[in-house]
Amino acid sequence: MNDVAARLKNRVQITTDGYKPYLDAIEDAFSGQVVFSQLVKMYGAPIGGNATERKYSPQECTGAKKVKQLGNPDKKHISTSNVERQNLTMITHMRRFTRLTNAFSKKIENHCYAIALHFVYYNFAKIHQTIIVTPAMEAGITKDIMSIEEIVRLTDKK
Repeated sequence: MNDVAARLKNRVQITTDGYKPYLDAIEDAFSGQVVFSQLVKMYGAPIGGNATERKYSPQECTGAKKVKQLGNPDKKHISTSNVERQNLTMITHMRRFTRLTNAFSKKIENHCYAIALHFVYYNFAKIHQTIIVTPAMEAGITKDIMSIEEIVRLTDKK
């Protein structure tokens, strides 16, 4: 959280899931200079289901509540959907997150390099169908699509 706080110039709204350690982490990193809410999901067994059939499956989400923690969050922006989608994309694009494959990272350093390359490619080189440009172009960070050769050159500047 401290790394995120150091990179931000403006006051932002942050939403996390209901994991309790986020409460202290957000306060410690942002010292109250952030709008913070949590989307707390409630889980339970499905009604009328056979308990033995669901022995190895997670419980169903039965609801969610939006909990204000700091500031005055805009309720329509209290969501974890964007980060959950990002995590799904990362996991499906990089099989090294799946332990039972031959692409599983054995060294943390290689794992970090793979993640960095994924995000540079995903944000600066890949045209996304929904926005018809790269996310970096949509955000106004760059005007051009980065080529694979340019990404490789970035690794040489180490």
